[in-house]
Amino acid sequence: MTPPLIFDAHLDLSMNALEWNRDLRWTVAEIRESEQGMTDRPDRGNGTVSFDAMRRGRVGICVATQIARYVKRGSPIPGWHSQEQAWAQTQGQLAWYRAMEEAGELTHIGDAAALERHREHWSAAEAGYPSEHAPIGYVLSLEGADSIVTLHHLERAYAQGLRAVGPAHYGPGVYAQGTNATGGIGEKGRALLREMERLNIILDATHLCDESFWESLEVFRGPVWASHNNCRALVPHGRQFSDDQLKALVARGAVVGVVFDAWMLVSDWVRGSSTPQNRGVTLAQVADNIDHVCQVAGDALHAGIGSDLDGAFGTEQGPADIDTIADLQKLPALLAARGYSADDVENVSSGNFLRFLRTAWS
Repeated sequence: MTPPLIFDAHLDLSMNALEWNRDLRWTVAEIRESEQGMTDRPDRGNGTVSFDAMRRGRVGICVATQIARYVKRGSPIPGWHSQEQAWAQTQGQLAWYRAMEEAGELTHIGDAAALERHREHWSAAEAGYPSEHAPIGYVLSLEGADSIVTLHHLERAYAQGLRAVGPAHYGPGVYAQGTNATGGIGEKGRALLREMERLNIILDATHLCDESFWESLEVFRGPVWASHNNCRALVPHGRQFSDDQLKALVARGAVVGVVFDAWMLVSDWVRGSSTPQNRGVTLAQVADNIDHVCQVAGDALHAGIGSDLDGAFGTEQGPADIDTIADLQKLPALLAARGYSADDVENVSSGNFLRFLRTAWS
């Protein structure tokens, strides 16, 4: 049986390429070998993502990010000291995506027609198409909107292919308050959401603090998803969604991509001492979060995968049964073993996000 097509709703591909200096055309083993002895980042030598591994795991489509945070002078959070610098950083990331398109590794998906062409392209692998050479489709997203200097920059970014925006990341932001911060979106945030709605840009609710989350849903009437978020009922932290938030997202037709970062899968993770092995972190906890979203929704139409693999963590802080992103193919069997039907498994693997985009772009 051909493994299901997987849609991963959150991968920081350009960040890995430009900030970690990883050539994703190499195999995961080659990337790890090149980083032996490096200590500048805790995940050196522990990466899980490459184009080869994505193809082997039939991760044929993803939401790929641009990311650059603006921080004020003296902030303990890493970032850029002007919005213009942040914008320039995202432009460099865009240039990398374009270079990978020219190299035949990626293909941009920005409308319903391109989505369907790409789905058919990858479905041909089931009839013998050499998927190891197939371009990987990506929907371009901006994680944290700080780099949007003015609303004219948002319109320019849309013309460049941007299709989803998360207004905040960690800490305080220009347009909203993110993880570990508090407060609403303010007039700048409301103006951003109105322009996103006009352009039909998807609102990514991930990372919004509670106040900004509820205010954003009240202001924004366009399509909403959560690219990479887990459940507060399982791991209590503001980074996770409460059941009330999940219900509100379901009511808006959203899909929630469950994330693989270990500290969001088990309670009381201690950086530097906790490991996936000593805390028993496996794909079982990922399946727990998928199941919880499904139980809150009352169906399997609102859960998906947003792995965030190599989002500043690797095997040292991911499920112990994930060596590379190709191991996402272990998840369908886990769901089937819990009683999920073949249709449910296909929907969680890719169908729910594909349907969402068809609807948003119709």
